[in-house]
Amino acid sequence: MSKFKSISLVVGGFVAGALISLQMPAFADKDVKAGLPVEELRTFAEVFNAIKQGYVEPVEDKKMIANAISGMLSNLDPHSAYLDPESFKELQVGTQGEFGGLGIEVGMEDGLVKVVSPIEDTPAYRAGIKAGDLIFKLDDTPVKGLTLNEAVKRMRGKPKTQIRLSILRKGAAKPIEVTLTREVIKVQSVKSRIVEPGYGWVRITQFQENTVPSLVKHINDLYKQGKLKGLVLDLRNDPGGLLNGAVGVAAAFLPPNAKVVSTDGRTPDAKQEYLATPEDYLRGSREDPLKDLPAAVKTVPMVVLINGGSASASEIVAGALQDHKRAVIMGTQSFGKGSVQTVLPLPGNAAIKLTTARYYTPSGRSIQAKGIEPDITVEEKVNGQKSSPLLREADLEGHLENDKETSSKAPSKPVQEKKAPHGGKKGIDGKDEEDEMGRMEYASASDYQFQQAMNLLKGLQIMQGAGSK
Repeated sequence: MSKFKSISLVVGGFVAGALISLQMPAFADKDVKAGLPVEELRTFAEVFNAIKQGYVEPVEDKKMIANAISGMLSNLDPHSAYLDPESFKELQVGTQGEFGGLGIEVGMEDGLVKVVSPIEDTPAYRAGIKAGDLIFKLDDTPVKGLTLNEAVKRMRGKPKTQIRLSILRKGAAKPIEVTLTREVIKVQSVKSRIVEPGYGWVRITQFQENTVPSLVKHINDLYKQGKLKGLVLDLRNDPGGLLNGAVGVAAAFLPPNAKVVSTDGRTPDAKQEYLATPEDYLRGSREDPLKDLPAAVKTVPMVVLINGGSASASEIVAGALQDHKRAVIMGTQSFGKGSVQTVLPLPGNAAIKLTTARYYTPSGRSIQAKGIEPDITVEEKVNGQKSSPLLREADLEGHLENDKETSSKAPSKPVQEKKAPHGGKKGIDGKDEEDEMGRMEYASASDYQFQQAMNLLKGLQIMQGAGSK
């Protein structure tokens, strides 16, 4: 069963964030005995007829029905939506890690488009678009009055074409105008390097179809440079993606058959349990890529970095490794995207994306509107200053409530207050640690959270060495 996750619309062609199942459950045959609400449907028919007969301009029946479906879904929660044929096609293509557009994940706030997160190595990221930016004009068209889908469609377009975004940014004295050139966006799912002798860094930017085999290749490349004393798994600002990718990544570090995640909803097919087994992370009958991993990766000391931009599939991985005490989770509280969306194809190559279940960590914790709380809280710092809080699931209007708690707990107080070591103006890979837009280079000397992860790994190594004497 193929699933993938969606926080919001990605301007470039697909919906990212919510765990989505591309299937057709037999919902149409369920609860038939309850019957249809005849009176309400009669009211709907009267409104439909009034628009058709009296609206100032003619409206196509197809458009009115599509708008009605869209309204029904969008008023359920932030992640249920109607997908027209173009959106549905782009959603399917996007899971392969390549799509066209600007490279920003967006939502809606007070009638404006709000940036959830720019995607690394994209036009939006390079132009300095930041999480929390409010887009109020697209070229000369005000965003007020547009639906999110309409705004996203205006931002999409053919590669090499341009669009001007007018942006409100907290702390900026006046609006910011940015002209972006659309391009085909290829998201590299996994990045890695040896940061110091014996210490590796692996970053997952998004969970795609190729994430698990790519992770295996990167880990094997790290081990070719020598045995690892410690490993940092960086899931910061990872908006999620395919569920089987999350299960496979967790399985890479967990014992066989360990429980990774479970889902629960109203229907029998919404009640699932996913284990660290090939059957639950492979799609089709492909060869298991995890069989080529070095055995030492199951026991190497690990720190997992998360923040408010870590959502859905990345929260599944962090929650599984935390519950099994396989890794220390460090950073700040994650996004809190803990619901499953099922994609139901419709006639005419359209589809609906419907929230059908919540997902839970191995110990039964619900992540919805709460997120993963780190074992050690370390605030993110840029230029020595704490970064602004990121938008979270609990901030979204109409979000699904956490069924395990009446209210979300506040993040624990930071316990790491030492200054991160700084090594000059260049990062460990020779790149600038902070660019002109104030962004930080991941795993550099200025990356405060990463440096604290390294400090912890080295401390664990010292403790292990002392214990073996």
